[in-house]
Amino acid sequence: MPVEMRMWRIDGDDPRPLAATALPTESELHQFLRRDPSLLGMPLLIIGSEVPTPYGKRLDLLAVDADGNLHVLELKRDRTPREVVAQVLDYGSWVSTLSRDDVIDIAAKYLHQPFESAFEEVFGAAPPDELNAELQLTVVASALDASSERIVTYLRGFGVPINAVFFTYIEDEDRRYLARSWLAASVDAPTAKSSKTNSKRAPWNGLDWYVSFGGDRSWEDARRFGFVSAGGGKFYSQTIRALPEGARVWVNIPQTGYVGVGTVTGPAARFADARVEVGGRTDPLASQPLEGTYPHRNAATEDEDEWVVPVAWIRTVPEQDAYWEKGLFANQNSACKLRQEFTLDRLAHHFGIHDDAE
Repeated sequence: MPVEMRMWRIDGDDPRPLAATALPTESELHQFLRRDPSLLGMPLLIIGSEVPTPYGKRLDLLAVDADGNLHVLELKRDRTPREVVAQVLDYGSWVSTLSRDDVIDIAAKYLHQPFESAFEEVFGAAPPDELNAELQLTVVASALDASSERIVTYLRGFGVPINAVFFTYIEDEDRRYLARSWLAASVDAPTAKSSKTNSKRAPWNGLDWYVSFGGDRSWEDARRFGFVSAGGGKFYSQTIRALPEGARVWVNIPQTGYVGVGTVTGPAARFADARVEVGGRTDPLASQPLEGTYPHRNAATEDEDEWVVPVAWIRTVPEQDAYWEKGLFANQNSACKLRQEFTLDRLAHHFGIHDDAE
């Protein structure tokens, strides 16, 4: 039987049922969701409305979630259950093939700012390297009939990532309410991983790396003596040790911004063994007048030690002049490959780096 949403108002000791009325038009529901997709019960960023497809049809709404997965939202619009389900499946078959660049191109035509900035405004972080790894199809209706319920439930049983949501419009004297009900709990809804091989992950140019430099370390030490470092546990030490000689590193101080770019000149070494050039000779880093704190107390293994990577700086700025804007890449890893074109373009422009590395 179809899902039903009922509401009551408590007047004194007696509940009084509120009458559900038809939404004026499903076009209004379309506009509600464009303005506030959180009506669906999850943070979403709408990246397209009436999106044209290669088949002459237009997809009602396309959204992305915090994990970079796409959501196809198709309104029923008085179509038969078979028509609307067939349509959303058709759209899903196309959307599943979209590459990362395709997704960003669609978003660019709809949003009034860079995709990366809009994503951070909604989710509080830069978009992940991989977009459209999984897909969710949703039929949106102002009422859900028994036939639609049967079809959607049947498809879900075969692992199709489809669900249905309907909104009930309720009036209570001079107040209006919009109530939402899902056909199936979203936590139970399977999501489909695409088997396509087109690039849904940002490509890497083979040169640029991201480095996070913070904690009790001093950026002025790093600028003066030419190094980056990390440690205190395997999670932090294993990635900084992976930096290869010749890598170009872009250094970000967490919660502050990007402060420098340079080239790795040698392999990582434990802090006690690290050496730096001072006055034309090579001396132990540990013997220098450092402002930061680097050794880790009770470090029993090499993973827990501080690891230092030598860097020849191309350009640096003081911490107070750090550069940041919405959408720039940041990561908890001490070091990782920097793939995001938006960040690379902004950093290259800001630090005056112009080459053909990409």
